[in-house]
Amino acid sequence: MYVGALTLDLLLGDVRSLKQKRSAVRPVIAELLRRFPAAAVGETGHLDLHRRAEIGVAVVAPTAAHAVEVLDACERLVAARPEVELLSARQRIFNDEGA
Repeated sequence: MYVGALTLDLLLGDVRSLKQKRSAVRPVIAELLRRFPAAAVGETGHLDLHRRAEIGVAVVAPTAAHAVEVLDACERLVAARPEVELLSARQRIFNDEGA
């Protein structure tokens, strides 16, 4: 069993309040959940900044290659959205042996 974790650091467009931020981030998270129903997705950082957001994605997969494939697809989906700029993406793969 492998657990894949993806952290996406986003710069949002013309956002001037936390309410506008939620309106920008919520559709990104909803799209990830719709396209990848087995993934866990949520806003994980930069909660008090208006123009920055961090989204975390986690998947459980039978092979490391499958976990990487799903996380890569999630990253491409977010990077293709015109209303956000993907500043960085970090993937980590964990297995049940602690490596």
